[in-house]
Amino acid sequence: MEQRHLGRTGLRVSRIGLGTLTWGRDTDEHDAADMLKVFWEAGGTLVDTADVYGGGEAEYLLGQLIEGLVPRRDLVISTKAGSVPDPDRRFDGSRGHLLAALDASLARLGTDYVDIWHIHAFDPDTPLEETLQALDLAVSSGRVRYAGVSNFCGWQLAKAATWQSSAPGSRTRLASTQMEYSLLQRGVEREVLPAALDLGIGLLPSSPLGRGVLTGKYRNATPPDSRGASEHLAPFVAPYLDDTASRIVDAVATAADGLAVTPLQVALAWVRDRPGVAAPVIGARNAQQLTAALSVEALSLPDEICLALDDVSAPLHRYPDHDWSTL
Repeated sequence: MEQRHLGRTGLRVSRIGLGTLTWGRDTDEHDAADMLKVFWEAGGTLVDTADVYGGGEAEYLLGQLIEGLVPRRDLVISTKAGSVPDPDRRFDGSRGHLLAALDASLARLGTDYVDIWHIHAFDPDTPLEETLQALDLAVSSGRVRYAGVSNFCGWQLAKAATWQSSAPGSRTRLASTQMEYSLLQRGVEREVLPAALDLGIGLLPSSPLGRGVLTGKYRNATPPDSRGASEHLAPFVAPYLDDTASRIVDAVATAADGLAVTPLQVALAWVRDRPGVAAPVIGARNAQQLTAALSVEALSLPDEICLALDDVSAPLHRYPDHDWSTL
């Protein structure tokens, strides 16, 4: 698998990442082991997790598979901290919480360091410089190699990155940002992606298949074994089952037919090759699904197909994103 630099850093990651959102909850140890082995054998290196996935079970399961199945040195492990199971406070970006969460993640993963550590979301109740200081302390202590943020909007990302770059040598520059990005969700193109490109921050798209909808599996009905039929994940899929999404999915299917490939491959190739993207992170249910996704490595979409998909999925961005004189 082709390797790409993560933003303007020396770290290289596989241009497809493996997500572990369902590990330890819907994905058992056997399926997880099969997927990690398939991913590694295909040349994949980037494995993404978080301290809240499966209540910590995703990290623990990944930790059990490291070394026994795949050498630690062959993986680029990314995890996140900051989300908390508190109905009154969804995110905790305090220095104390973040550093404690990192130590807990390392213990579950069974490793001395993580390659990339992301702040899971912006915490409006904590001064941003306090949140970012946790990144500096984590890197300076050797527990983290590279740092990033997740789910920061454009101004939040720009503010954080500018703060970190304003004191070279004492603050850790942001290497990456993880955001949802697909043909069904192009909101990052408004401000986040331009900021990331300007600041040299690599984008790691989550849900690059539109929460599974872009595979075409929901075109006629909801498969009983799909996430859309799952009690706890159905609300996650539901926003992308409207008429607008349906038109985009139809266009992806038409393109796939013309290229003699699958809708999954078309949708994944589109987001993988967007400017600024380092590696889309895919979450498969089993090794068979993962193998189907990894087959996209050999596919590059023709320019005319990309333009057609750009057109049919184009979000409405007007002032101030476009030149005001044309409005």
